[in-house]
Amino acid sequence: MALIVQKYGGTSVGNIERIRNVALRVAQTYDAGNEMVVVLSAMSGTTDNLIRLAHEACERPDKRELDVLLATGEQTTVALLAMMLKSMGYKATSLLGHQAEVVTDCACGSARILNIGASRIRRLLADGQIVIVAGFQGADIHGNITTLGRGGSDTSAVALAAALKAAVCEIYTDVDGVYTTDPNICKKAQKLSRISYDEMLEMASLGAKVLQIRSVEFAKKYNVPVHVRSSFKEEEGTMVMQEDADMERLVVSGVTCNKNEARITLKGVPDRPGIAFRILNPIAEAGILVDMIIQNTRTGNITDFTFTVPKTDLREAVEISRRVAEEIGAEEVMSDANIAKVSVIGVGMKNHSGVASRMFAAMCEENINMLMISTSEIRISCIIEEKYTELAVRALHTTFGLDKPEETLP
Repeated sequence: MALIVQKYGGTSVGNIERIRNVALRVAQTYDAGNEMVVVLSAMSGTTDNLIRLAHEACERPDKRELDVLLATGEQTTVALLAMMLKSMGYKATSLLGHQAEVVTDCACGSARILNIGASRIRRLLADGQIVIVAGFQGADIHGNITTLGRGGSDTSAVALAAALKAAVCEIYTDVDGVYTTDPNICKKAQKLSRISYDEMLEMASLGAKVLQIRSVEFAKKYNVPVHVRSSFKEEEGTMVMQEDADMERLVVSGVTCNKNEARITLKGVPDRPGIAFRILNPIAEAGILVDMIIQNTRTGNITDFTFTVPKTDLREAVEISRRVAEEIGAEEVMSDANIAKVSVIGVGMKNHSGVASRMFAAMCEENINMLMISTSEIRISCIIEEKYTELAVRALHTTFGLDKPEETLP
């Protein structure tokens, strides 16, 4: 007997018939002799509808009350699944986040999990029950309902799997695994049978939508194997797990792109100690994430300072940068929203040389100019003009041999 945590996303529980399919899959896994904890999202579209209702009620909804409202989406799905399983003759109990003892900080709308008691879940499991937990939610130390932000049900599931020391956390979604790149961009994209936590973290942070990044961080920290699978197919998906020697045979395991990028350049910045702090600290205080940074020195102790921010934050970041530029005596502020970031990722990079040169050669072959470059131990990213994004992804996918099925790779 193994303890298995299964999580089903919004599309998987999008209507009564799909919830019934989930019930059948859960029952099948339980009948195989496993203890079962099931984590559910709200029906697809429900959270957006609730947010719209809140804004119809008032222009700026109170964050605490908004979380109370949003939590009702998952409350609906867990209750419906429990009803179905009971009608099929199974012992099942639904729990909201606070009933499952999911304790979070007090940041309504983007709370972080501090602890999971899970004592009630353990008692129910010992009684032979299928436990169904509302994802995306918990309660702070004052008993207020909190939500974990978009994709929070993934984090709920992995955190519960860690707390319960589950054998595996199965994430059921509308895709059948993790691919070498976006299949919508490259038809030759291949599904990976395995991927390391670090590679998945890089993919999630660089635009891949398969798993929420905080869930991968949890999985890595507590060594929880995560199986990404389709709710609509029976085939195996992708295991996200600890790196092993076999993973390193692939120099690059994936190519990602992100069009939600914009760059800002402060030209003619005085080149003196502390100038980067003067520029970036106001950006950070505004809650804007800075990604890539480049500083180009010119003659006469003058430099050009360039950095990237999410495209959605560009207007605010430019306004802040103009104020800073005036304070420090910079010449001008320039911005560009027509860019994208393309990255190659692979744990094999740690033991193979020449990855960057192969990447740059592929870009040169397609006459694509790289505007900025950054690297980590297992990732190389470059900023290019947005119009070349799909071309760059396909070229890199071919260059690193990812067009071939996994079993044929060396």
